[in-house]
Amino acid sequence: MIKNLGRKKLSKTGSHRKAMYTNMTQSLIMSEKIKTTLPKAKELRGFVERIITDAKKGRKLEVRRIIRDRAAFDKMFDIIAPRYKERSGGFTRIIKIGFRKGDDAEIAMIKLVD
Repeated sequence: MIKNLGRKKLSKTGSHRKAMYTNMTQSLIMSEKIKTTLPKAKELRGFVERIITDAKKGRKLEVRRIIRDRAAFDKMFDIIAPRYKERSGGFTRIIKIGFRKGDDAEIAMIKLVD
């Protein structure tokens, strides 16, 4: 029996997860680093790297489906995609920060590599 073929659900419905990944991706593009829990950062990494790869290849429609904010969309194609033109992968880095005080969840910072 094969299990765990998909991504983690993070205790959210599919539509909530998609909205969360979209919002986190836009925030990461605009500020180039965000703080979140470690499981969310690990799931976001694959999501963001696929978007950056699509932007590098000039697939505007695929990027537009995820990034609906005009400023983030423009920044992706004007600044971020040309920055990683020669890089084949590994556009993000996850750095563990510590634990959140309220519920002791592990916090990490995900940022775009220079």
